[in-house]
Amino acid sequence: MSDMQGKSSGGRAPSPGAPLSSGGSTTGDSSATGHGFGTAPVFLASISTILGAILFLRFGYAVGHVGLWGTMMIIVIGHMVTIPTVLAVSEIATNRRVAGGGAYFIISRSFGTTIGGSIGIALYLSQAISIAFYLVAFAEAFQPVLEWIGVRVGGVPTLHWVSVPGLAILIALMLGRGADQGVRVLWVVCGILTAVIAAFLLGSGPEEIRPDGLNLTSTIANPDGFGVVFATCFPAFTGMIAGLGLSGDLKDPKRSIPLGTIGATLAGMAIYALVAVKLAQSAAPEALAGDQFIMARIAVWGPSIYIGLAAAAFSSALGSVMVAPRTLQALARDRVFPVSKVNTVLASGRGEAGEPVNATYVSVALAAVFVALGDIDFIAQILSMFFMVTYGTLCSVSFLEYFAGNPSYRPTFRSRWYISLVGAVMCVLMMIQMSAMYALLAMAIMLAIYLGLKRSRRGERDLAAILQGAMFQLVRRLQITLQKSRTGQQDVGWRPSFVALTQFGDRRVAQFDLLRWISHRHGFGHFVQHMKGDYSLDTELEARAQLGRLVKRSDLSRAGTFVDTLIAPSFENALTQALQYPGISGLPNNSILLEFDQEHPDEIPRLERAMQLAVTSRFNAVVLRSSAFRFGYRSSIHVWLTPETLPNAAMMLMLAYIIVGHPEWRTAEIRVFACIGTDGDASEADRLSALVDQGRLPIGRKNVETLPVESQARIETEIAYRSSDADLVIAGISADDIREGSLSEVLRSHRAANDIIFVHAVEEIVID
Repeated sequence: MSDMQGKSSGGRAPSPGAPLSSGGSTTGDSSATGHGFGTAPVFLASISTILGAILFLRFGYAVGHVGLWGTMMIIVIGHMVTIPTVLAVSEIATNRRVAGGGAYFIISRSFGTTIGGSIGIALYLSQAISIAFYLVAFAEAFQPVLEWIGVRVGGVPTLHWVSVPGLAILIALMLGRGADQGVRVLWVVCGILTAVIAAFLLGSGPEEIRPDGLNLTSTIANPDGFGVVFATCFPAFTGMIAGLGLSGDLKDPKRSIPLGTIGATLAGMAIYALVAVKLAQSAAPEALAGDQFIMARIAVWGPSIYIGLAAAAFSSALGSVMVAPRTLQALARDRVFPVSKVNTVLASGRGEAGEPVNATYVSVALAAVFVALGDIDFIAQILSMFFMVTYGTLCSVSFLEYFAGNPSYRPTFRSRWYISLVGAVMCVLMMIQMSAMYALLAMAIMLAIYLGLKRSRRGERDLAAILQGAMFQLVRRLQITLQKSRTGQQDVGWRPSFVALTQFGDRRVAQFDLLRWISHRHGFGHFVQHMKGDYSLDTELEARAQLGRLVKRSDLSRAGTFVDTLIAPSFENALTQALQYPGISGLPNNSILLEFDQEHPDEIPRLERAMQLAVTSRFNAVVLRSSAFRFGYRSSIHVWLTPETLPNAAMMLMLAYIIVGHPEWRTAEIRVFACIGTDGDASEADRLSALVDQGRLPIGRKNVETLPVESQARIETEIAYRSSDADLVIAGISADDIREGSLSEVLRSHRAANDIIFVHAVEEIVID
């Protein structure tokens, strides 16, 4: 037996089919307040659902099986879900006008109708089936009467003798008198519940079942496990947002929802604790576990418990009949259903309060099917899962909105992000605890509905849009944290953080490919396309269009690089700005990547000035000389070292190691050629071998060769002989080449090689 209510409703709402804005709000949200209820109906609807069938039928079982201490733990853990949920509901409800649709309205206006609609459909089904569920619980209160009738007439009447007439009474009440009359009934029901609970707390019970004092841990022999008892009792606490179903009929929902829901939750928690203590004090564990109507034996007047059970179950059923049609009406008004005619029919209302007559007929018909089935214990678990999903979503909304930092989110009531996070996590854990199978089934159904709505409502706000703001804030905070805790790069190990500047963008991809290989795992890359010209609206629009193409290329190639465009009158001016860019990792950039085509040596003078500026600014400089070879088969990288370029060796070897770490280079082999003098400088060769060995680089000893050469011409000959088929060659640029203005000659060298990168390191990079 379960007691759950995640009720949502809709009173006056937008005209049928009112479209949604991109932010998820309904453009036609009416300012009308339906019946104009105050705070009391919210409290009454919630507390009458919280104090339901489980209180009267299963709480004695809980105390008997896990003891008073265990029952108190169930109450505390259960409210670790319910309290964060009501706080999240109160926060979201005070952020903007809460119209008809209750929980559905709040979720859809925060998440958009794609997510809100999927949750709203599941929530509506739960509410509609709950009508039948609570009517069966209502019928159980008449079990003694049915047994008495059976003795008199022969045969025991079934629960249908009560549940079917009960459904008829609900239909007549709602269609004949509407929600206004339903609230009057709630006053009566809560009055009955108050009297019944008082009669129980004031009772003492027969002497033969009383325990010897109050024992916190006393249980029956071979009791059910804590998890089983928790799963049985937890749904009792889930009626805390039942009053939310009246959102469209409230005069001041921003005041009434927080006061009513929080008040009912705390009052319900206190009453459950008092009842648990009274049960443990009044009856032994065996009596508590063996009689589901043990409260009737303890109460001052036993029949009052049956009356209380009937009142609680009937009020819950009444609440479901009040809010399920309103949820359906709100869904139809947001055009969630794929058939336009269905939306129009279900969205219509009667009278000034917009009573959802058609939606009521549909809800009652669905409930009648399950009333006819009679035994709906298995449905209780599914209902619990759907309500838990709703509660978890509400907590998640509050949590994500806090981190998103959206200036349009300005609730007058504030929860705390960590409370909402606890609520969301507890919902997931409790769903698994209650039933892993039903939890997966509920989430699978929600996912299927979400994907269907996403396909039919393209362009509207969905989960990605909600997460984007939170991710933006997370990245910002991480970057600030990294900057504050910056340490020397040698202390944490060197890693490349490149800015790649180009004029060619889509027309050349070699530079972009090289940057994405470097940025795959160990490095960071910022790819910038220079848009030549003065800044204006036209050039800005052109730059934005080009940025869109770069983002698409980055996405298609699965590059881990950040792309951007930069408007500047000259390449040198663009470079000075690019060198001042903050690092995308939160740490400063340390390297610049430039490029020219082997067939266009006229581009070299521009690169000479750029490299000199970068080196003067203490940036490592790397120049890619690209060719039509396009890195060949990506199977070999040759690193060429000379005595003049040996200071660059660490960076050259690190770049080779980082590049072969990319999946496209997974079969690549690194070979190192060290050119030494004709006298065979053994110390330099030994130093190079030690560098490779101690640095744990994936380079075998057989792939490290020392070559005695006597001139630059001899080096060119060796490269032509050994590396003409290499997919990538890495060579160095000495400090003398940069100072003496011989960069042009260096960049034109090694003509026999295909694609080659020239490296000059200004940092002292340590490989250990």
